[in-house]
Formats: sequence, structure tokens, C-alpha cells
Amino acid sequence: MARLRFKAVEEAQNRTATKVDIPTGKVTDFYGSNIFNDEVMRAMLSPEAYMKVTVAIKSGDKIDREIADEVAAAMKSWAVSKGATHYTHWFQPLTGGSAEKHDAFFDINLDGKAVEKFKGSALTQQEPDASSFPNGGIRATFEARGYTAWDPTSPAFIMYNEAGTGTLCIPSIFVSYTGELLDSKSPLLKSLHALDKAATEVAIIFDRHVEKVSATLGAEQEYFLVDKSLFNARPDLMMSGRTVFGHPPAKGQQLDDHYFGSIPPRVNAFMVDFEFEALKLGIPVRTRHNEVAPAQFEVAPTFEEVNLACDHNILLMDLMRKIARKHNFEVLFHEKPFAGINGSGKHNNWSLGTDTGVNLLSPSTKPKESLRFVTFLVNVVKAVHDNADLLRASIASAGNEHRLGANEAPPAIISIFLGTQMTKVLNDLENKEIVSIEKGENAYIKLGLNRIPSILLDNTDRNRTSPFAFTGNKFEYRAVGGSANSAQPMMILNTIVANQLEKFRADYDAEMNDHEGKKEEVIVKILKGYIKESKKILFEGNGYGDEWKVEAARRGLSNIASTPEALKAYLNKDFIEIFERLGVLTEREFHARYEIELENYIKKIQIESRLIGDLAMNHVVSTAVKYQTRLVQTAKALKDMELINEAEPVINIIKEISERVTIISKLVHDMTEARKRINNIDDIEEHAKLYGNEVKRYFEEIRYHVDKLEILIDDEDWPLVKYRELLYIR
Repeated sequence: MARLRFKAVEEAQNRTATKVDIPTGKVTDFYGSNIFNDEVMRAMLSPEAYMKVTVAIKSGDKIDREIADEVAAAMKSWAVSKGATHYTHWFQPLTGGSAEKHDAFFDINLDGKAVEKFKGSALTQQEPDASSFPNGGIRATFEARGYTAWDPTSPAFIMYNEAGTGTLCIPSIFVSYTGELLDSKSPLLKSLHALDKAATEVAIIFDRHVEKVSATLGAEQEYFLVDKSLFNARPDLMMSGRTVFGHPPAKGQQLDDHYFGSIPPRVNAFMVDFEFEALKLGIPVRTRHNEVAPAQFEVAPTFEEVNLACDHNILLMDLMRKIARKHNFEVLFHEKPFAGINGSGKHNNWSLGTDTGVNLLSPSTKPKESLRFVTFLVNVVKAVHDNADLLRASIASAGNEHRLGANEAPPAIISIFLGTQMTKVLNDLENKEIVSIEKGENAYIKLGLNRIPSILLDNTDRNRTSPFAFTGNKFEYRAVGGSANSAQPMMILNTIVANQLEKFRADYDAEMNDHEGKKEEVIVKILKGYIKESKKILFEGNGYGDEWKVEAARRGLSNIASTPEALKAYLNKDFIEIFERLGVLTEREFHARYEIELENYIKKIQIESRLIGDLAMNHVVSTAVKYQTRLVQTAKALKDMELINEAEPVINIIKEISERVTIISKLVHDMTEARKRINNIDDIEEHAKLYGNEVKRYFEEIRYHVDKLEILIDDEDWPLVKYRELLYIR
């Protein structure tokens, strides 16, 4: 183990930057060159087929078989011309990542001849084995059939392997044989449809020309890089994505000198490489920089429609893993791979835009536009307030449990930061006297809306301790974990906002029918009520402080620290009713996701528990005992030389090592027995709760005694790669 560790350190220190083949020309010359985009479709499809496909993409309508055949033929010709030999339906099962089953373009006909083949039926639907994907009880193991179906709203793309051959990847949804949703994409698409319908009904109050509202997303991705050799020397990193043992270095992130610092040459080469490949896939990556922790970095794209942005983020993570190995790195997306320094999030910047080119969450100095902006802002605040526990559940995971509330990450308490100026606007609106507006009077002047101050894009501060912050023309959902699929929290957010906008439209119609007042008067009246009902979720201060926990409890806000407790929101009948009514998820599909998330939580802690037991007994204890034997020989030699006083400190160390080894051995035994006992419990809720409380408690106790042993032992065979050897990249 020691030799492996020293060799890994030596290899890491001797590496140089890998040469990157830079594409010629401007980015615009090769951007999207590996996707079946609008330009390719226009060139390869008949005008009729092109029109039907583009209409289907915009409206969500089905594509008939004849058109599907033509699209499939065009896709195959395009893909083969670019070196593709296979195709796959690229989908997102409930594992948090993506999945694919590759099929060759060729087949054997009745004459025994090889022919190239890719029909519309293969494009629109495939049948991967559904038995081994998480399903939460929807499907029994022996019921293997499931279907993937083409999602034309997300363009097909080609992924290349190291041999240079490519696979045509067709973004798809994944459903069971009986029709239940078994993926992350399907409910996201349904939530976007519900949001479009509800938001459009509100937007036309202000502009009758609006026909569609789309949610947009920019997902900032944080990650760590570790040299491949050092990664392979750590069983815990390899199997769990985080270090379960090891001392932090004397110098970590406390000087803030890594943040926005000069990017190391090896890292820069990796960034350049994956960025070029991402751009070819139409992923609009624009920003790269060092993050706060050593060896932590960030990549950020331009805003896109939510469905496409979620696809691109999952694809980008896969691409980064592949490119990292080419550069002798491993990329870590785990929310907290190293204790004591910042973890990694995936900041989801979310907004709403109309087909008339208006950002509905962008402030304006014009009274009418300002009222529209405040209307959508307040409805988002109300949606988050009323459904905070569900939003908290959407980002709950074993990894994020380590991150929330620590260092840069927001706390487990869901709150909204609006900034001083926006908070004042809502306070003024809440306290504004409702007046009767006569015919011919200017509603904006009468209501004082013309005096709402100019709210410029950068006129609101940023609060990195807030889980859900307004940042000028969008909301930044900072609590999403670095390894998560953004489709889940975005699906929840889209749906609760759609539900709230439906309520607003119903309240507006009822008020207009009852009072026949000016619409501005009615809108202000409704918004005043919403602000009063939801303002307790607004918080401008330090989310890390203990004072906020006390204040949040006084306000009645939930502080749900554990994942099993947070996930119980998926069983809430009120939340389920919203999703069923809007056609996003059924009660059965909601319950399935609850069980899948609990099982995932249990299995991750189970893996870490086994890792800790293995490392502690087979590496830490064995090395400690070997070192102790050397100390015994030293103490005996000192006593033989009648150096009794000199032998005493050595004997004390021997005694303490014995005590620590005994304690560690007992704790590992007790942890293993606890795990066996808990595994016999059928109730998955109790199972997860005990794993989260009882098993995780052993982690800290074992880690504490291992750390104490490391202080005592000065042996080259000590098995742990220390943080300093992992975190600093030259």
C-alpha cells in the first residue's frame, strides 16, 4: 500500500499538460457540428418533413410514421458520414445519470447480405431491459419490458470513443410496459407543459400577443480534479466518490488564494479539451475558473430551455469524466469529497421567458412592465413558501447531506433572498392602501406604481448562504448538489410555480367578475395578500448563523437536516394532488420516487460503511499493530540498556495504540452487526432512518480514533493518502 502511494505521488508530480488538438477557425465554425440540429434537418429533409418536425418540436405534437422514416434515414446518413457505426436511445433512468444500449446500423437480410438499416420505428421507440433500473416497486424484477421513446425537442448527437468511431445518441424518455414514468426527463417535460400553460394565462393579462412561456436554465457545475494515480490509491474515492479517512493539510482554503486564481497548466489543458468537445455537441459552455477549495473548479454555460439544459448538463458530466482520464485525472462530482473544505454544488439559475422575447423575471422602469415583473416574482415566492418542504426533498441525497449548511453551501432551511431593494418594493406594495379607480384615471399613478424605483440588473446583492436567491433577472437555486440530475429539482420547481400561477389566474378572474374593477387594482390587491402570507420565507441575513436557525423556528420554517426526513414530503397528499391534477406525476409514480431515493440513500451509506470497516481493519489496524511491534522492540532495548525513563514515553505510546486498536476493532464489529440487524427490517423508512442515525454515528467514532492513531504512528506503510497529496495540482 505504501509503495503504491509513494509511486502515485511520484507519478502525479512528474506529469505535464496533455497536448490538445485545437479546432481551426472560430467557435462558430464548429459549434454544434456533432448534433442533428435545425441547419442539418433543413438541408437533409424535405420541406414538408422539416416543417412537421419543427412544429412537433415547438408544440410537442407526435410525428407520424412516414415522417419518422424520413427523419431516421436522414439521421443515419448524417451520422454514418461522420463516422458513426451505432445508434442508441440516450435516456435518464432514476439513477441520477444517463443510460444507453448501442445497436449497429447494419442488419442481415433474408439473403444473408449485410444491409444498412435504421427505420422510423427504431428512431421513435426502443425496448431496453427495464428490470434492473430503479423502479420503486412499479415493476417486479422478472417484468423486464420497458420502452424508450424519442424526444424530438432535444437534438440527437454523436459521441465518439477513443477509437474514433461514433454512436448516434437519440435523447429519449423511458416508461414501463404499463405506462408509468421510469425516468427523470418525462416528468420534467410534463412540468414544462404545465408551466407553459399556467404562465401564458397570466402573461396574456399584460400582453395578449403572448402564446408561449418557456422556463430557462443555466446550471453552473462545480467539481474537483484528482490525479488518476492518487485516485487509484484510494479505495474510498474509487468506490464512494469521497474520502472517508485522512487529515486535512495545514494549508487548505483558508487564504482564499485558489479562488479565481491562475489555472494550473494540466487543468487548463483538460478544460480546453472538454470545452471544445462540448461546443461541438452544442453545449454552450462559456465560463471556467478556480473555485474556493484547492483542486476545485467550475464550468458554466449560457442559458437554455430547461429540458435541453438538463440534458446538456448530464451529457457534460459524462464528457468531463471521459476527457479527464485522457489527461490522467479523475473528476469528482460528489457534493463533499473532502471534509473541512467547500463541497460542490450545481447552481441552477432559473427564469421564465415569453415567445415575444420578454424575460418575465426581469425588472423594468415602465409601470406596466414593472407590475408584470412583480406579479411573477411574488407568485414564485408564494410557490416556494407553500411548497418549501417539497423543494427541500428535491435536493436531498446522501452526498448533499454532508454539504448543506457547511462552508459555502446554503443551509437545509429553505428561504428566499431578494436583496434590500426588492424587499423594499414588496414591503411598499404590501402596505399600499387599496384605492378605488374611476374610469379615465391612470391606475399606475393612483396606486403609486409609477413610483416603484428603477431596479437594474445588478442592483440586487448576492447572498451565497441563501438556497434560493433572486439575482437580478432570475432565481439561483444554490442548494442543488454537484452530482444531481437537475431534472428532478427543476421538475418540482416548474410544477409548484405552475400550480401557483393557476391559483393567481383563478383569483384574478374571480375578483374581476365580482368587482369589475381595473385590472391593476385587482392585481395589487391579490399580490398584497400573497406577500402577507409568504413573507416569512424571505431572509436577507447570514444563513450559516445559529441565530437564523432560531429565527427560522420562530417563523415556523422547516429545518430538515436528514435525507430520510426530507424525502417524506413525497408522501404528502397535498403535494401529490398538485402533481396529479397538473398531469406531471401520479401518486404511484411519486411513491416510487420516494422509495428509490430512500434505497439510494441506504445503499450509499452501506457502501461507505463497508469501506470504513475494510480500511480500518485491513489497513489501519494492521499497520498500527506492525508499528506497535517495532515500538515494543525499542522499549525492550531501552530497558535492557537500563534507560527506564527513556523507555516510559515509548511504553505510553504502545498502550495508547493498543487502546485505539481495541476501540476501532470493537466499533467496526458493532457497526457491522448493526448493519446486519437493520438489513432485516422490512420497513424501508425505518431502514433508512437507522442507517442515517445509527450506522453514520459509527463513521465519526471510527474516524476520530483513526485520526488519533495517525498522530501516534510514524510509519511509511501508513495506508492513507493525505489530503495535501490529493488536492494540490501543479
